[in-house]
Amino acid sequence: MKKISSLAHTQLAQKMDPDSLDFETTKDIQGLTEFVGQSRAFKAIELGIGLNSKGYNLYAMGPSGVGKLSMVRTILETKAKEQPAPFDYCYIYNFDDPQKPIALQLPAGKGCELRDDMQALIEDLSISIPVIFESDEYRTRMQKISDETTKEQQNMLTHISDEAKKSELSILSSAEGFTILPVNKKGESLTTEQFTRLPKKERDEKEALITQFSQRLANLLKQIPFLHKERRRKEKEAKREFTLMAVDHFIEEIKKKYAQFPLVINYLSAVERDVILNVKDFLKRDESPPLPLSADSKTEFSRYLVNVVIDNCERSAAPVIYEENPSYLNITGRMEHIAQFGTLITDFSLIRPGALHKANGGYLIIDALKLLHEPFAWEGLKRALYASQIKIELPEHIQGLLSTASLDPTPIPLALKVVLLGDRTTYYLLCQFDPDFDELFKVAADFEEDIERNSETQKQYAQLIANLAHKAQTLPLHRSAVAAILDHSTRLAQDQQKLSTHLRAIKDLIIEANYFATQHTGQVVHLEDVQAAIAAAIARQDRVRQNFYESIQRNFVLIQTTGETIGQINGLTVIELGHFSFGHPTRITAIVHPGSGHIIDIEREVELSGPIHAKGVLILTGFLVGRYVTDASFSLSASLVFEQTYGTVEGDSASAAELYCLLSAIAQIPLKQNLAITGSINQYGDIQAIGSVNEKIEGFFDICHMRGLTGDQGVIIPAINMQNLMLKDEVIAAVKAKKFHIYPVTTIDDALILLTDIPAGERGKNGKFPRGTVNYLVEKNLEKFAKKMQHPPKKRHNQKKRSPSL
Repeated sequence: MKKISSLAHTQLAQKMDPDSLDFETTKDIQGLTEFVGQSRAFKAIELGIGLNSKGYNLYAMGPSGVGKLSMVRTILETKAKEQPAPFDYCYIYNFDDPQKPIALQLPAGKGCELRDDMQALIEDLSISIPVIFESDEYRTRMQKISDETTKEQQNMLTHISDEAKKSELSILSSAEGFTILPVNKKGESLTTEQFTRLPKKERDEKEALITQFSQRLANLLKQIPFLHKERRRKEKEAKREFTLMAVDHFIEEIKKKYAQFPLVINYLSAVERDVILNVKDFLKRDESPPLPLSADSKTEFSRYLVNVVIDNCERSAAPVIYEENPSYLNITGRMEHIAQFGTLITDFSLIRPGALHKANGGYLIIDALKLLHEPFAWEGLKRALYASQIKIELPEHIQGLLSTASLDPTPIPLALKVVLLGDRTTYYLLCQFDPDFDELFKVAADFEEDIERNSETQKQYAQLIANLAHKAQTLPLHRSAVAAILDHSTRLAQDQQKLSTHLRAIKDLIIEANYFATQHTGQVVHLEDVQAAIAAAIARQDRVRQNFYESIQRNFVLIQTTGETIGQINGLTVIELGHFSFGHPTRITAIVHPGSGHIIDIEREVELSGPIHAKGVLILTGFLVGRYVTDASFSLSASLVFEQTYGTVEGDSASAAELYCLLSAIAQIPLKQNLAITGSINQYGDIQAIGSVNEKIEGFFDICHMRGLTGDQGVIIPAINMQNLMLKDEVIAAVKAKKFHIYPVTTIDDALILLTDIPAGERGKNGKFPRGTVNYLVEKNLEKFAKKMQHPPKKRHNQKKRSPSL
């Protein structure tokens, strides 16, 4: 078997030649406003906003930082410019049922006009009504009504008094009331003594007349309140006439302006009736409303004002709203309260709009996770989309937790597109567990995490970098800096043929490189500035890595990088800390002995391994059973462990290393400790791809470099992962100088000769492995294990039987 050759330094990264770029700095090229490589998402968004059928809202999915919000907002704002500004909506006082404010729909800009017109009306009436009620004409009219009533009352008293005189009676008026007294022929009142001396017949007649006139006088007195009632009616009618004189002209003027809006005409008529009924409120000169009056001014006049909840007076196109805090109240709107005499009160003027109001007639963008984290917000949004209307309700009322009376505003018709931004996991969970989601969000816009790297996309990416630099207001970037950013993007994509679409990371790198450029008063961002920014970003986050490397250097964590050992190998793992990850070697060991064919994964036994790692161990067990001693029972017991690991182990990228460790222990062949290996295996012995190959190689390189490169150290990787290599310059330089090596392997046998300097061996026509090969030694020892299990050693007869321990 031919020994695998190490990779050349040119194969370890895809480096761009700055001279291949046809510009000197980004100042010389046009910034790209399009979004590179997102055609799938772009078409989905166009479809979603183009379909007006119910339920065609969008979910833009992809990892954070790929530019979902930027792209969605740009597309929506472009589309919104083609659409007219939507309607204004106002809430007005309901004079028939104050608890149910009325929603008015008006063309864009008319809501503000109506609000201003009503405010001006109240200001005008607060001046004109007192003036007209203080006029001479009004006072004359009221005096006339009063005089007419007084005269009529006096006429009635004079008439009965004259009749009483004819009957020789006198009606006297006093503070206590009226008194009827008999008089003589001369009209003089009779004393009691004189009255008793009258003949009985005359005295009886006088008493009868007194009784008769007392009754008539009582009847007359009963008529007087009706006279005053009539007087008040006439005064009220006069007030109404004079109020109408003050009000009618102003309101008719407004009615003409809004003649095409029947609801506004009805409202103005109701206002006119209410002003006439409550004209006294306008006559309190000492308590006149502050001018200018606002809807928040809680006075007798607040009910005449207009609360514009959706104001599009300054819009020329449909709105595009991004709601950063999608709570229930911020989505559906709310009713504010004010404290008055120790009680919280509310009215139509305290209704405040939510994001649905602001985006009505246009587009609303919401972060899906933020929305789902807010109580009631997701359900509130779904209710509004299903009903195609915005109904403002307190969450307590919806849940039946509050029974106090509150406002019940008229719902507002809803017509808009909602775009949710989120990751794929959230999308799939919503699809699975919320049947409403598929009904309301029928279009998924799936954003790419990386794009193909070719001459065309590199050119577009350079333009995109220019655009990001322009938006961030940084210095122009030299082409060498642009080339370095392109290479860094490929590193982020973990693929030599890809470029990352993680625009946030690219933008941050540009800003930080600009900082280093300005530190040396440069006018252009160069390659060195980009490299300094990348190094600084790593330095800010690598405290844990440095501590870990120090523990290896000081032998607190035992890692061999020289020599040979049986049943021990350097595996490679990766630790992720936020946005920073690093690789490091891990010592894997194996102990074998004859047994029942059970391989103990110590990590799994103590519940420190995940299911994928456990699967990898079972797969390598299947490989051993399928390759060796196929004509006998598999009589191996073994234990595998990641030494000095104290956290969870997950993934199958160490399954190849574990297998080599087992083969070494079975065949009693030492493995080289100057090599580390990563790769997963299948049951046929093929080496499969793994992730984070760059971090793993660099992790072992760093340890070897700290201890001193010997020239024979290196890493064995799956050959398929060659296309993922984007190694740092330090590793490439060491490989170029032949101080470090990277070996690509395809099968298990490829790496055996590298790790042992012994051929792996292939089965011959006789079904046996060649003598002296690794596979021969493995199978030979497994056969010995099988025989031992078939013929276990007999117990010695002279062996004493021990009592069980207590």
